[in-house]
Amino acid sequence: MAKQTLSSFRVQKDTRQWQVIDQVVITYNKGKRKGNQRRGLLINEAVRMGTMKFPRRYVIVILTFICTCVCYVERMGFSIAYTVTADAAGVNQSSKGTILSTFYYGYACSQVPGGWAAQRIGGRRVLLLSFVLWSLTCALIPLDPNQVTTLVIARLLVGVAQGFIFPSIHTVLAQWVPPHERSRSVSLTTSGMYLGAALGMLVLPSLVKFRGPQSVFLVEATLGAMWSLLWFTYSSDPPRSEHPKATAAGFGETLLPIKATQKVKVENGLYPVKNSKIPWKKIILSFPVWAVVVNNFTFHYALYVLMNWLPTYFELGLQLSLQEMGSYKMMPYFNMFIFSNIGGVIADHLITRRILSVTKTRKVLNTIGFIVASIALVAIPLFRTSGGVVFCSSVALGFLALGRAGFAVNHMDIAPRYAGIVMGVSNTAGTLAGIIGVDLTGRLLEAAKTAHSDLSSPDSWRTVFFIPGLLCALSSFVFLLFSTGERIFD
Repeated sequence: MAKQTLSSFRVQKDTRQWQVIDQVVITYNKGKRKGNQRRGLLINEAVRMGTMKFPRRYVIVILTFICTCVCYVERMGFSIAYTVTADAAGVNQSSKGTILSTFYYGYACSQVPGGWAAQRIGGRRVLLLSFVLWSLTCALIPLDPNQVTTLVIARLLVGVAQGFIFPSIHTVLAQWVPPHERSRSVSLTTSGMYLGAALGMLVLPSLVKFRGPQSVFLVEATLGAMWSLLWFTYSSDPPRSEHPKATAAGFGETLLPIKATQKVKVENGLYPVKNSKIPWKKIILSFPVWAVVVNNFTFHYALYVLMNWLPTYFELGLQLSLQEMGSYKMMPYFNMFIFSNIGGVIADHLITRRILSVTKTRKVLNTIGFIVASIALVAIPLFRTSGGVVFCSSVALGFLALGRAGFAVNHMDIAPRYAGIVMGVSNTAGTLAGIIGVDLTGRLLEAAKTAHSDLSSPDSWRTVFFIPGLLCALSSFVFLLFSTGERIFD
């Protein structure tokens, strides 16, 4: 049986420890010298993070997948329920856009604090508290378009609570998942968003029709409570290790918050470890970080515009009823679920087989995803049938999800120790995209309605889809120029 070795990284021996600089890639290599126990330490560390039957880190990844799925059921649910209620009450498109975008103001405010909190007190605890808060809010707030102040406060609270979730998830995954499994682990976790959106689009319109809009909130709160119980029961921090080398490679228990008096065991004894200061200046001035930020902004601009306004496009642009479209309407989001996981598997295959470097892998997948999505977005208003629109939106969202194997995993490539912080910074940009895109689309449609008397004309929607298409093309170029797969933050 071939021996497992570690390739594509350089190790420099210090008097106390080894520092691993590059990505860890596990390969089979018969030509290396035998008995190198040092090179096996990281593999052993990965094995220590679970059992042979079912590694604990897989449980963590599955739970974070369910987490993102439930979060996006909530977001899709509010969009559907509020749209029905607001239309019945005669609320105009601009006002609808304002309410729909309120969530993202709260979401934007808590991204960086969420990363900081996850870094300091642990992503596992922050994740649980966030879920409990937004679930309670959904359970207690009535859906009444005439109570604007109540709705605004409720959506702000839900936004603030959910803003802590993704930085916390990235912090947890950076602690649990070794580098050679990151692409597919992050892709599986984030694909929960798209499955949640697909399930929401499939089930919730019928729930609204037969049980009323308020029933959506109760279902969301119940799902949130169930996930919180699962997370409380089955989640844990990584096991303590005698070897800090896993952390040098960018994962392991010493990425956990460290108390001031805590000591870490190394080969020759114990030495005290202090919490390292977060390199805010270096993060803000880093071009690779900005490459991630720009692409995160564009991804979420396109996603949030389609998520919040695609139901309106079907109803008013194509004069179709969502209830009558059946399961067919969920295809764009289900396609995202499929392509997100395909992208993760392809990325890890290219890296572990040493077909491409980490940097080239991220750039190739990001570019393919964003360029194809750009073309499909611009083409949406050219089709006047439900089949054509579903096809174009499925291609657009599917390839955007494929692109996440590029920019979205890059947080942990360049800054594994500060993955939650960098995720918070980049997701703030993604949230601003939600605020700008959702609100701007409402204003564009209100202006188009004035010019064309209704929203059934393709011209009313052309600008709505052209803007994210253009952003996708520009963002892919930025990522090609400035991104890297190398670790740049110690």
